Amino acid sequence: MLNATSPAVPAVHDGLHVPAELAASLSARQPWISPKFLYDPLGSKLFEAICELPEYYPTRTEAGIFDLHGVEIAQTVGTGATLIDLGAGNCAKAASLFPLLQPRQYVPIDISAEFLHDAVERLHQRFRHIDMRPLGMDFSNRLDLPDNVREERRLFFYPGSSIGNFTPDEARDFLQRVHAQCGRDGGLLIGIDLAKDHAVLDAAYDDALGVTAAFNLNVLRHVNRLLDADFDIRQWRHRGFYNPAQGRVEMHLEAQTVQHVTWRGGSRRFAAGEWIHTENSYKYRQSDAVELLGQAGFAATRVWTDPKQWFAVVYARAMSH
Repeated sequence: MLNATSPAVPAVHDGLHVPAELAASLSARQPWISPKFLYDPLGSKLFEAICELPEYYPTRTEAGIFDLHGVEIAQTVGTGATLIDLGAGNCAKAASLFPLLQPRQYVPIDISAEFLHDAVERLHQRFRHIDMRPLGMDFSNRLDLPDNVREERRLFFYPGSSIGNFTPDEARDFLQRVHAQCGRDGGLLIGIDLAKDHAVLDAAYDDALGVTAAFNLNVLRHVNRLLDADFDIRQWRHRGFYNPAQGRVEMHLEAQTVQHVTWRGGSRRFAAGEWIHTENSYKYRQSDAVELLGQAGFAATRVWTDPKQWFAVVYARAMSH
């Protein structure tokens, strides 16, 4: 149980590595910032708001799949698992499945450790019978689970089509790391956004209220804190659109004026109109998603979709090595 003796959620940002990683990406020929830095406490709150927008279909479409097929999904994956929630955020998606999945242990993992810890404390008030072990961790490059995570029946939960933030090659490598932690009887329950009309995608990532713009711009505020940088957020503009050649939605920040930005150990001149790439969101055909899982060692046991075929939830069993 999550109680006074439970391990504290560790700080997620390693002071030795984060500045070097950010400085390198900002100094690249085409500057970029990893999307994991979008999720500081404010960024996590803004993403919650994005999920409520009428334009942002993924959250409600995926939720509709679980509402419609939840009992069948639970029958397929089984109850009493060790539920490992990758990118848990406020833990709401996993919590909505607790009555169906009845996990023995819940292990939410998120890069925003402070936000996660607060969410789990609230959640544990509702589900005191579930052993909860929150982990503040950047799992994008490494996935090491501590000894207090049960090895039996590990079910990795990766909703929201976050897999789309990786390039297809990166996604395969990431899923292989997940597979390596599944054990002999583990599996993966994953949400995957499917290819669809470009106008729907453009609206979802550049909403009329500007919430996605605020979310994207907030990454510069986060970088300022992590790197002692001096980005003037007022001088940047959000860009979000579908790139059909790459099969992905892209998010960028565009410099509105010529700027000279400094940070700890470095600096850069940004020309007016220059872009910083902050996120990709690849959209998959269902057959390509199943193939990707197979390359990583998973057998796609069942696929559930919404009536419009906009989104898929896949249960994939980990095949033996």
